[in-house]
Amino acid sequence: MATPVVPGATFRHDFPEGFLFGASTSAFQIEGAVDEGGRGPSIWDTFAEEQDGKLSGGRNEEGIAFYNNLINELLAAGIILVVTLSHWDIPQGLDDEYGGFLSPEITQDFVDFANLCFAEFGDRVKFWITFSGPWSLAYSGYGAGTIAPGRGVSSSAVETFASRHLLPPDLTFCRPYRTRIHRAASGDPGTEPYLVGHHQLLAHAAAVKLYRENYQSTQNGKIGIILQQIWPVPLTDTEEDRAAAQRSIDFMFMDPLYYGDYPDSMKDFLGSRLRTFTSEESQMVKGSYDFIALNYYTATYVRDAPEAANGPPSVITDPRVEYETERDGGGSSWIRVYPAGIQEFMVYVKEKYDNPVIYISENGIDETNDPLLTLWESLTDHWRVSYYQRHLSYLRRAITENGVNVKGYFIWSLTDNFEWGESISSRFGNVYIDYDNGHKRNPKLSAEWFRVQLLNEAALR
Repeated sequence: MATPVVPGATFRHDFPEGFLFGASTSAFQIEGAVDEGGRGPSIWDTFAEEQDGKLSGGRNEEGIAFYNNLINELLAAGIILVVTLSHWDIPQGLDDEYGGFLSPEITQDFVDFANLCFAEFGDRVKFWITFSGPWSLAYSGYGAGTIAPGRGVSSSAVETFASRHLLPPDLTFCRPYRTRIHRAASGDPGTEPYLVGHHQLLAHAAAVKLYRENYQSTQNGKIGIILQQIWPVPLTDTEEDRAAAQRSIDFMFMDPLYYGDYPDSMKDFLGSRLRTFTSEESQMVKGSYDFIALNYYTATYVRDAPEAANGPPSVITDPRVEYETERDGGGSSWIRVYPAGIQEFMVYVKEKYDNPVIYISENGIDETNDPLLTLWESLTDHWRVSYYQRHLSYLRRAITENGVNVKGYFIWSLTDNFEWGESISSRFGNVYIDYDNGHKRNPKLSAEWFRVQLLNEAALR
């Protein structure tokens, strides 16, 4: 999967007028403040540490004030807001009460939450996203068990995971870690992920319906969803490997949003384990977006793996795909650097789904936290700048050569953060967080490059 060198420089004027450049974060990963502002625990507070307490109902006026102030400060700085309603941090109270996204009850609670956000913040927020990576939550949270709530894997796997991902006790933006990762009952990796995914799609569509009917005409905003895909490249040019690559994409959830139903490959492979949409639900889900936000980090070779069907049903083996592990990547083992994949991915979405408006919501690469590096060495992330440059070159090609309707590009992430299962051992940020020195912020080389490229057209060289 060698990436050819893209000749020539990329300039800001190569992108369409009004093209957005930005940086992404998520609340749980950067805010902390577990016991402040009336914040109730989420499933991630439980997953990353044992914690007493249950979500209290009603409006959290302190929380509303916090986000009102944050929104106003960002607008005053000339920043356009793109707000995600849910990024894997389901309230623990709802998980305790009825299983969170395992239950259809979540739809109304999510719509109520969305309604509050639209009413309180919608006069200033012009881009809304319902969910970030619904398939990732379903797969990893309820199948692989590597993110909250940690369902779907064996107890031995959880013990191994816990021993490798402990939070340091002096991590001051989180409560002290209490020696183990809490995990719910094991669950069923062959059914629960599809149930969770199905309920997320319905909750998304219901929130979009609410926004379009009650708010959009007066607030003049747009609403969409974030989907994530590790771009699959067939290991060989055989029909079997090409079909395996397609199956890998089919599980991304774009088909229901465009067609109002799951793809045939999912129906054929999953049978009764896959939920069905009623006629009314199908119509609600179909077309429930003004734009599609796509996360692109990496690609991988895939091959057909029919032998995967021999074991017990699991979301991990259901697509009957094997992934190649050879890589040229970053600190996270799942990242393989393949910039051409961003163009291939965008062209695929354009051709299959009638060229929707697309925003690249996350694109980035990490390094493993190395306490032996000097501060200067930690800030000199020239390889991250190269990663951005190469991906922007291919993104420009997708727009100018292929006519893909991409309207914006957001790096992941603004700062180093709590990187889910990797904790703080993984650094994705453009800004270095010094965890041993009061969490002091230090801009990296990539932050300066990104700042300059927003001001100077020659900066994308």
